Amino acid sequence: MTLATGGPARAWGGGTAHRFYSVVVFVVLASLDNVAIGLVPPLYGSIADAFEVPQRMLGLVTAVSFLVSAVAAVGWAYVGDRTNRKPLLMVGTLLWAVGTGGSAFAGDYPTFLAAQLIGAVGLGAVGSVGFSVVTDLISPRRRGLVMSFWGLSQGVGTLAGTLVGGLLGAADWRRPFLVLTVVGLGATAAYLFTYDIRRGQSEPELAERLAGGADYDYRISRADLPRILGRRTNRWLILQGLTAQAAFGSLVWLPVLFTERAEAQGYSAATAVVVGSVFATLFQLGGVFSIVGGLVGDALQRRTPSGRALVASVGILAALPFYLVLFFVPIRIDVPDGAGSGAVVRAVLTSVLTEPTVGLSLLAALLALALTSANSPNWFALIADVNPPEHRGTVYSLGNLVNGVGRAAGNGLVGLAFHGLRAAFPPPLNYAVGLAAFQLFFVPTGIMYWLAARTSPRDIADVHDLLHTRAEQMQGRAPS
Repeated sequence: MTLATGGPARAWGGGTAHRFYSVVVFVVLASLDNVAIGLVPPLYGSIADAFEVPQRMLGLVTAVSFLVSAVAAVGWAYVGDRTNRKPLLMVGTLLWAVGTGGSAFAGDYPTFLAAQLIGAVGLGAVGSVGFSVVTDLISPRRRGLVMSFWGLSQGVGTLAGTLVGGLLGAADWRRPFLVLTVVGLGATAAYLFTYDIRRGQSEPELAERLAGGADYDYRISRADLPRILGRRTNRWLILQGLTAQAAFGSLVWLPVLFTERAEAQGYSAATAVVVGSVFATLFQLGGVFSIVGGLVGDALQRRTPSGRALVASVGILAALPFYLVLFFVPIRIDVPDGAGSGAVVRAVLTSVLTEPTVGLSLLAALLALALTSANSPNWFALIADVNPPEHRGTVYSLGNLVNGVGRAAGNGLVGLAFHGLRAAFPPPLNYAVGLAAFQLFFVPTGIMYWLAARTSPRDIADVHDLLHTRAEQMQGRAPS
């Protein structure tokens, strides 16, 4: 991990260890907000039974939460690009911890929905403001790599949420929410020991001026918004989220697909929930390869300013056939019905080696998610590359807003698609067909990244020119 440096430790509020600790805290928080997102889908059936509502009403909770979080992120990010970011992150983390705790104590569906929405408002700060902070710690040369850890932490968070929800919530669906609340409060305390990262400190053009004591005091204003949207690469990076997240949003139903497969083979509901969560978690491990996507993006970007966008485009389009294999290859589940979670986990892991179809499905899942995971680090890095420091949080949040709309649409509409397909395709086939159809949204996503590859060289050059000009202006303001 390459952290920006360029002056005495006291100028930055801490030494290398302190900076590294701060990055770790921000990355961990990025994972925790996705734990909160991934916690609910494995428990759709249990929560729906407790509140006596259809499962699709729980899908609606997830979809609306995605949207609320994305809308809130725009406000958090705009304020963060103008003011001190650390207090905003602490308040946001506390809000999602309160919402998660409230979900555990909800006695009915409306209360559960309200608690989830409170948590979603807080989640909006963690992603958007945290992204702005982390980009100020990373040199442009290694943005793809470090952003792969940022994106990987979010993927790991979703995996952890799926696994924790299935394992801890099999007997009592409220337990995972209580555990996550405690972790969230601990994360808020961890913020107390981070330091305020200086805006722009990772930019080579500004390093000498900042080391000399000058301040990068440029801040976003409303007049900047047309300029932000006027950058062509920004438009493609923002719009691609609508289709990409429609596909990604549908994948939160992956645990349900495997739960339904287990029930179709005669397993009890409690065992099926654990089976579905473990299989879904195992099959999403391909996201770990986002590190490779970030490294390849960095390497190609050093050869051509179109590199990151090209890597994302090829990865997204190449993943499609592997998703189809994952959804449609039938797998034989052989686990002890009614056994504890540990026994079920061991049986599932053993089946990877003993059941050829399980091994084939795992391979397809690893390849599909490895290829699509090239999207995340290169998207993050491109936003930083084509925007000056004071715009990055807001651009990220605008992209996240469109992502939220796409993910909410994917998550909510695929639930309706499953219901509509049930007449022609009995469960679990209706889930496989519905998920396969929603992965076609990756096609326009890949095309938009290809278009971004054509526009990004000019936009990157414009940002470098702007920062050079500002560095010259800062020279006269530096203390003697």
